Amino acid sequence: MTNSRELIKKIISGDTHAFKSLIQDYQRLVCHVIFKMVTNEQDREDVCQDVFIKVYQNLSKFQFDSKLSTWIAKIAFNTGINYLKKQKVPLFDDVSGENGALEKYWSEETSPDGFTQERDLTCRLQHEITKLPVQFKTILTLYHLEEMSYTEIAEITGLPDGTVKSYLFRARKLLKEKLIAKYQQEELWH
Repeated sequence: MTNSRELIKKIISGDTHAFKSLIQDYQRLVCHVIFKMVTNEQDREDVCQDVFIKVYQNLSKFQFDSKLSTWIAKIAFNTGINYLKKQKVPLFDDVSGENGALEKYWSEETSPDGFTQERDLTCRLQHEITKLPVQFKTILTLYHLEEMSYTEIAEITGLPDGTVKSYLFRARKLLKEKLIAKYQQEELWH
C-alpha cells in the first residue's frame, strides 16, 4: 500500500488510477466485512460497490485519527448494517447463508488424508460461521482474518472494547459448541 496521505491527495485531485489502487488495496478487507454480513451474492457485490462509493465521497473528511483501513472497515460495517436493517434481518438471531471465503490457517499438509480432513474441517467451520449472528461473525472475521485489534474493531463497530471481547469470546464458544455437537452426533451414526 502506498502512503495513505499521498494516495488520498491524489484521489481528491481526481486521479482515477489512485482510486483504483485504493480499491485494490482494501477490496479484501471490504469483502471480508460485507461477505460475513450479506448472504445474497448479488447484493454482496452491490453493497461492496456502495462502500467504495461512500469512501470516495467522504475521503476529504478523513482526518487520520485512525488508520485508513479502520476507517474503510467502519464504512463497510455501517453500510452492511444499514443494508441488513433495510432487509429487516435481525442482528443477533441465527442467520444462515452461503459459505464465505474463510482462509485456511494450517501450516502443513502432512498427508493426502490429513489434507482432506483439514479441508473438511474448514468447510464445516465456514458453514457454522455463516449460522452465527451477524455481529459475531463480523467480529470473528475482523479479528481472525483481518487481524485487527480489539480497539480497531470497537472503533469500526461502535461497540466498547469490553463488548468486542465479550462478543468474540461468545462467538468462539458458540462455534465450538456447534462443532462439538455436530461431530458427536456424527460419531453416533458411524
